[in-house]
Amino acid sequence: MANNSYSGVKNSVAEPNHDGEFGCSLKELRSLMELRGAEGLHKIQETYGDVNGLCNRLKTSPGLKFSGTVPDLRRAAFVAFGQNFIPPKKPKTFLQLVWEALQDVTLIILEVAAIVSLGLSFYKPPDSENRNCGNAAGGVEDEGEAEAGWIEGAAILLSVVCVVLVTAFNDWSKEKQFRGLQSRIEQEQKFMMVRGGQVIPIPVAEIVVGDIAQIKYGDLLPADGILIQGNDLKIDESSLTGESDHVKKSMEKDAVLLSGTHVMEGSGKMVVTAVGVNSQTGIIFTLLGAGEDDEDEEEKEKKKEKERKKEKKNKKQDGSVENRKKAKAQDGAAMEMQPLNSDEGAEGEEKRKANLSKKEKSVLQGKLTKLAVQIGKAGLVMSAITVIILVVLFVVDTFWIQGIPWEKECTPIYIQFFVKFFIIGVTVLVVAVPEGLPLAVTISLAYSVKKMMKDNNLVRHLDACETMGNATAICSDKTGTLTMNRMTVVQVFIADKHYKKVPEPDVIPASTMDLLILGISVNCAYTTKIMSPEKEGGLNRQVGNKTECALLGFALDLKKDYQAIRNEIPEEKLYKVYTFNSIRKSMSTVLKNADGSYRMFSKGASEILLRKCYKILTATGEAKLFRPRDRDDMVKRVIEPMASEGLRTICLAYRDFPASEGEPDWDNESDILTRLTCVCVVGIEDPVRPEVPDAIRKCQRAGITVRMVTGDNLNTARAISTKCGILQPGDDFLCLEGKEFNRRIRNEKGEIEQERIDKIWPKLRVLARSSPTDKHTLVKGIIDSTVVERRQVVAVTGDGTNDGPALKKADVGFAMGIAGTDVAKEASDIILTDDNFSSIVKAVMWGRNVYDSISKFLQFQLTVNVVAVIVAFTGACITQDSPLKAVQMLWVNLIMDTFASLALATEPPTESLLLRKPYGRNKPLISRTMMKNILGHAVYQLTIIFTLLFAGEKMFDIDNGRYAPLHAPPSEHYTIVFNTFVMMQLFNEINARKIHGERNVFEGIFNNMIFCTIVFGTFVIQIVIVQFGGKPFSCVGLSIEQWLWCILLGFGCLLWGQIISSIPTSRLKFLKTAGHGTQKEEIPDEELEELEDLDEIDHAERELRRGQILWFRGLNRIQTQIRVVNAFRSSLSPYEGLEKPESRTSIHNFMTHPEFRIEDSEPHIPLIDDTDAEDDAPTKRNATPTPPPPPSPNQNNNAVDSGIHLFLDPSKPATPSAPGSPMHSLETSL
Repeated sequence: MANNSYSGVKNSVAEPNHDGEFGCSLKELRSLMELRGAEGLHKIQETYGDVNGLCNRLKTSPGLKFSGTVPDLRRAAFVAFGQNFIPPKKPKTFLQLVWEALQDVTLIILEVAAIVSLGLSFYKPPDSENRNCGNAAGGVEDEGEAEAGWIEGAAILLSVVCVVLVTAFNDWSKEKQFRGLQSRIEQEQKFMMVRGGQVIPIPVAEIVVGDIAQIKYGDLLPADGILIQGNDLKIDESSLTGESDHVKKSMEKDAVLLSGTHVMEGSGKMVVTAVGVNSQTGIIFTLLGAGEDDEDEEEKEKKKEKERKKEKKNKKQDGSVENRKKAKAQDGAAMEMQPLNSDEGAEGEEKRKANLSKKEKSVLQGKLTKLAVQIGKAGLVMSAITVIILVVLFVVDTFWIQGIPWEKECTPIYIQFFVKFFIIGVTVLVVAVPEGLPLAVTISLAYSVKKMMKDNNLVRHLDACETMGNATAICSDKTGTLTMNRMTVVQVFIADKHYKKVPEPDVIPASTMDLLILGISVNCAYTTKIMSPEKEGGLNRQVGNKTECALLGFALDLKKDYQAIRNEIPEEKLYKVYTFNSIRKSMSTVLKNADGSYRMFSKGASEILLRKCYKILTATGEAKLFRPRDRDDMVKRVIEPMASEGLRTICLAYRDFPASEGEPDWDNESDILTRLTCVCVVGIEDPVRPEVPDAIRKCQRAGITVRMVTGDNLNTARAISTKCGILQPGDDFLCLEGKEFNRRIRNEKGEIEQERIDKIWPKLRVLARSSPTDKHTLVKGIIDSTVVERRQVVAVTGDGTNDGPALKKADVGFAMGIAGTDVAKEASDIILTDDNFSSIVKAVMWGRNVYDSISKFLQFQLTVNVVAVIVAFTGACITQDSPLKAVQMLWVNLIMDTFASLALATEPPTESLLLRKPYGRNKPLISRTMMKNILGHAVYQLTIIFTLLFAGEKMFDIDNGRYAPLHAPPSEHYTIVFNTFVMMQLFNEINARKIHGERNVFEGIFNNMIFCTIVFGTFVIQIVIVQFGGKPFSCVGLSIEQWLWCILLGFGCLLWGQIISSIPTSRLKFLKTAGHGTQKEEIPDEELEELEDLDEIDHAERELRRGQILWFRGLNRIQTQIRVVNAFRSSLSPYEGLEKPESRTSIHNFMTHPEFRIEDSEPHIPLIDDTDAEDDAPTKRNATPTPPPPPSPNQNNNAVDSGIHLFLDPSKPATPSAPGSPMHSLETSL
């Protein structure tokens, strides 16, 4: 059409041949999209005349998709304007991963030692044979043996290679798995496009310039475009501009739509003008260097990363979820962009994921890293001591006792000894450092994530999986999660009559019927349809908004065809649409009649719309007055009975604007949406999913509180929650409406007060008619609460765009895979692919399983560590040679690290996991029971090994292997020690399968084939090593009888395990737990100050157990006085307020040492005046102030406080204070 006249302009571009087919070039469109608002419109008018002109240039028309032969044009557009996909960063190659694995310090030390040892073994000193270089070196130069000196060094290098390859392979497969997962998310990403006059979902990567996209509330725009038709459209462009205000889009004011932004309200159509790398977000992405592998960029990133780490270090432990959110915010546009990537697009996202995981450690990883560092330090000390002792013994023995002078020719031999000692030291270190820990976490999480896919949980953030195991509360939506989301109209009040089932069409007056069907047809989104069933005899398919589907279904039940009306009045002819949003809670559509008058149809929540009705249609089809008292009557007679049966009630109404009054002011909504005439009220049923009541029972048994947060009215919500089992008859629980909830949690100034929320949430089970902000407030209130001793871990489900904030705030956000909007999915941690509540229970099971798997692995690993380190250490000190050689140690390390982490981390979850309460974020990784098992088994293994070491030669009647010279051949004696050691580990691996002191360690062992394979495989390899390992493994073949003894001693582990589990843990008070999170005392000052503002550190969680329960009302008085004193003494260190467990304060200490500071971030103690209202409200504090170091002169006085305890009544919470300066606390106290 306009082709030829513009050919001059286009040919200036690189690919003139293709651009020739279109009336505008890539450059033009790119520059057009950089303009905003009026400028953009001005440019369109200037260059193309109007939007239609632009469409014509792009060979498309607003009504239909491309005019020409579709595939050719699409291909042309694809070539001319590119593909809607951003090329990802290349993944790390296997070699890069190998290189990374080699960076491990212990491995480097080993490599150096091995190379030195290799070098020395090839060095032949000229005269050393004739000289005596001391006894220790005796017998070295037996010819064949000297030749074999290199084997040990080579074997160490080989085993290092093995370890590196295994680690690299694990990383590589993890990355690959993650990419697979990501690309699955990506492929499922589709967008509604108009093609050939049909609205069909098209994969995002296939969108080309010139396509017409249908956009609606909740979409995340996949490409840039120009609006060609819009209703009440508002866009959140914060991901690109950083401005949080929603931008109104219309054909007259601002028609430019950008990719990666969110549709917050309304609907419309747009013509796509830029895709992939040329879209605004794509440009930003290219700048970020996603396209090319830019090393400098990475370096910069790393620097930034370090700075960020400095800032964020303090927040690491506790705010893992918070941090994820912050990290998301920082990634800004990059994160939002994700849906553009096509299948391989996962990579770019993957990289960002990798960055995210660096920024925040999950609670579990925090605990583990800390534990690993502690164990590593201990190992380092042990290995250093070992080396020092060996060297000292050797030097003293050779040069002092034997009195041999140091001769130059002997130097290489001595050096070889020192290298041997060094290697022994390093091996002790290698065995002590549990490098399998991070591996175990990774394997366990990756395995769980993979399996959770089968349970309909698509995990977007790895640590969400483990957080779910600690969940204590779930706030669930009602529609679609607890119910089936197949809505049907089952009752209706129309023409003055309440029908308990859908009436026959002939009982409804014709005029009423026409209004009803016309209203339903035009005032439901045109994207909502009812399609014929996929299978014969199945139910009709509901597409789009389910409530609207119910209304369309109602029209079909009345034997009327809504599609005919829609064909007559296409979407373009609708004069104005007020789309549904959470504030209006209604939707209205205005039609312009031929005579210039307007008619508006409205539908919405019945109690809201009925207030705006002043007439109602009667049995004859006439409208009669509808007064407030009629309304109250109707609520009692119709709406409440419907709601109490669990039906959602919707009112349908209309209003005429006569032509004589001229055009109303459409922007003044409050005037438009009044004086309606009610047509009918329908009751829509959404049946409860059959599997939900059972799932909720499981949750309650597992110590998880389920709360229902819904937009429906209170009676419906109550009815459904009773059906689900959230409310049990006779229980004392709260069901509130959003308004009432807000009234109760806000003070006179309208500010939300935590203490008010604390009075409500423990009993709240149902929150009805709630807005998204209420949901967010509730989640935040529960998370920040300090009334219960453990910090609550909250999971939230959401599907709407407006659930985003609550999903982000929650510890774990679940988005609905089917009903969920893109925005909700973006904010979530786990996507429920079947929208089903019972999948959440599976997530809890997997989460707890991850925790238990790690604990099992730890229990096994630490037993081996303790034993191997002690054996190597004492053996070396007594016999000047480690009983377990370097290569053997590396093999043991491989078994216990890599293989055991695979075997124990892949245990499938069992229902029994749901029988215990959640662990809580501060539960130590190693419980007392596990500590008992670790030490118990260590005792058994050490006893056996030392017996074999020092008396083995007599028992088995073989040569003594102790005090062997430098390159002596391997002895049977030491082979037996090594073999028994490995056998004990194998049997102990079976013991490690249970960590809660269960008797039957074989239970369900065949459910885990990986475990069986690994144990069996290890056994086979051990046979090969011992029988054929020879010199490199320092082994000699053993006889069958010796083998049987080794296996028998190993089997003893299982019997010993039974004895250990008979000892009650409660008796062993001296056992300590290990592997806590970071405690507050361990956080340095400057970080603490930063933390105070962030309310991230959870005083409640950290200190509550130690907290004192205050007694004596009079104490409040003292507190007040002290606080006054403190206001002027704010120079004290921030921890003075924390109590050490030993110093429980008594009233005497208060009197003797009033100079301490009560931390302002701790809850206030209510003053006497405050508490008079609730006379017997017991108060509780997190941490009682401690006196400074000088102890109280009267030590025994501490006994006073044990006498009188006030226990906390959870319904009457402590009163937290607003944080602030000491002066602030002074004002509040007074």
